[in-house]
Amino acid sequence: MRIGVLALQGAFAEHIAILSRLGVETLEVRLPKHLANLDGLIIPGGESTTISRLMHEYQLDGPITQLALNGMAVMGTCAGMIVMAADVDALDRPTLGLIDIAVKRNAFGRQVNSFETDLDIPALGAEPFRGVFIRAPVVTSVGAKVEVLCRLSTGDVVAVRQGKCLALAFHPELTDDSRLHRYFLNVASGALIAESSR
Repeated sequence: MRIGVLALQGAFAEHIAILSRLGVETLEVRLPKHLANLDGLIIPGGESTTISRLMHEYQLDGPITQLALNGMAVMGTCAGMIVMAADVDALDRPTLGLIDIAVKRNAFGRQVNSFETDLDIPALGAEPFRGVFIRAPVVTSVGAKVEVLCRLSTGDVVAVRQGKCLALAFHPELTDDSRLHRYFLNVASGALIAESSR
């Protein structure tokens, strides 16, 4: 298993640390050549406009989209969710369009409105997952092929999956809980795809 982490901007080091703890071979992705022979890619939290601009400047957006269409798993957290969405409110750059969702940026307010809360994510088991929300987006609409993995108590959708693409409004890399990264590795390996098609 070989997982790349987009390392242009944002919290990529924290994702790499969790993957290393899980014994996964990781690669920092900054150029198209770094995408070769990956089983999956993580797009970290950060600043969505900057990440989108740098992906375009380094000619990564086209190759990432094509690899995802060809079956490579992709997980986006916070800004990564925004970059993966088909439709984004108030983003002046094209997205990768990997998941059929509409997203509102900074849905909970500015940095001072950041918060943590326990999340019920049935795919991970009964134990709550601590969600860290920092200038977080929220999903405002979901396409027919998208599975909702988690909602807040308000009903707001904050985690979704479509095929081998997973998008989260929060930062699992800022906790000691590796269950979402392990879930993503199962998606990347094809185990969960096979299971869901039975």
